[in-house]
Amino acid sequence: MAYSRQELHLLKDFYSSQLLQDTLPFWFPRSVDQQHGGYLLMRDADGSLIDDDKAVWIQGRAAWLLATLYNTVQPKKEWLHWSKSGIDFLQQHCFDTDGQMFFHVTRDGQPLRKRRYFFSETFAVIATAAYAKASGDKNVAALSRKIFSDCIAYASGEKKLTPKFTNTRPSKAIGVPMIMINTAQQLRSTIGDERCDEWINRWINEIEKDFIKDNICCVMEQVAPDGSIIDHLDGRTLNPGHAIEGAWFILHEAKHRNNDPHLIDMGCRMLDYMWERGWDNEYGGIYYFRDVYGKPVQEYWQDMKMWWPHNETIIATLLAYLMTGNEKYARWHKLVHEYAYHHFHDKKNGEWFGYLHRDGTLAQPAKGNLFKGPFHLPRQEWYCAQLLDEYLN
Repeated sequence: MAYSRQELHLLKDFYSSQLLQDTLPFWFPRSVDQQHGGYLLMRDADGSLIDDDKAVWIQGRAAWLLATLYNTVQPKKEWLHWSKSGIDFLQQHCFDTDGQMFFHVTRDGQPLRKRRYFFSETFAVIATAAYAKASGDKNVAALSRKIFSDCIAYASGEKKLTPKFTNTRPSKAIGVPMIMINTAQQLRSTIGDERCDEWINRWINEIEKDFIKDNICCVMEQVAPDGSIIDHLDGRTLNPGHAIEGAWFILHEAKHRNNDPHLIDMGCRMLDYMWERGWDNEYGGIYYFRDVYGKPVQEYWQDMKMWWPHNETIIATLLAYLMTGNEKYARWHKLVHEYAYHHFHDKKNGEWFGYLHRDGTLAQPAKGNLFKGPFHLPRQEWYCAQLLDEYLN
C-alpha cells in the first residue's frame, strides 16, 4: 500500500493543523509563567494545573519548540518571547555550582533533584541553539556551544557526573549516543559547530558496532562495555520505541548526507527489528518494554502503550517510506498513525493523553508531568509536516 500524492498532501495538512490548532494551543500561552519565568507544564486533561514544580528537561524542550517554530514555520513575536522565558529560566535557575544541571526544580527555581545523566544539558543545547538562531543573541550561542562541550566530555567519559549510587556491573546505554546524535544535528542546523559531523560519525559507529544485533534482529537498550549482551533482567530489557527514535535519527542523518545508502540501510534495519518486536498484533500500538529473549520483563508497565513511542514511530515509518519507497513502511505508518490519533488524542481538550493500558483504555488523564510536556507530539507533527512539504515541493 503506497501513499498517493493527494494522500501525502492531506497528511501534511493534517499534521500542520494538529500542531498549530490543537497541540500548541493546549500549552501556550497559559503555560508561560509570568511570575517566575519558564513554563508551568504539569497539567490535567483540561489544562488545569496539577503541580507547579518544573522539570528541567521539559523547560528546555519547550523553549526549543517555540524557537524552532519561529525559525521554520512563522516568525511570530510571541513564540520568540515565550522561548526567551524558558531560556532565561534555564540560565538563572537550572545549573548547579558544579556546572551540572538539575532535573527538577520548584516553580521559583529552587533545586529539588539532579539525575545521574546529562539529558537536561542536551535539551539546554538544542533550546539555546534554536533561540540563538531566532534572536541573533551571540551570548546565548556561546552558551549553547559551551554546554555542548560539556555534553561531549560527559559522553566520552572525560568529565565525570556525580551519581548518588554506582552500579558495579559495568554497562553503557544507547541513550547517550542517540541523544548526542540528535543534539549535534540540531546544533548543526541552527547556529553550527565544526565538531558536529565528526562526533555524529563516532556516535553512529558506536550504535552500529555495539547495539545493533543483526544475528538476533534486535537493537539493544544497554550492553556491556564491549558490546556484549548482559544476560540479566535490566540488560535484556528492550525499549522498542526508543530504538525506533534512534532509527529516525539515523535516517535523518542519511537524508542530510544526500541519502547515504549505508545509513538508510542501518536506520531501516533498526526500524524493522524493533517494529517486529514492539508492535502489538492483538490490540495495536507499541509495547513499552520487551525482553530480548522473550522472557518476563521486570517492570510492571511493560505492556502499556505510552504516547512518545508512537510519536517516534510515526516519524520513523514516514521517513523510511519517503526515502525508500518501500510500501511496507507506508502500511506501518498508516497503522501507527491511525492507532495513535484514535487512542491518544483528546478530541475534547486537545493534545494527547500519555498513558494507556495494553488494550488502549485510558490509564490516567494527565497531559503533563515530569516527563511529558510539549515535545514528542509537537516535534512529530512539526517534523512530519516539514518533511512532507519538502518532499512534495
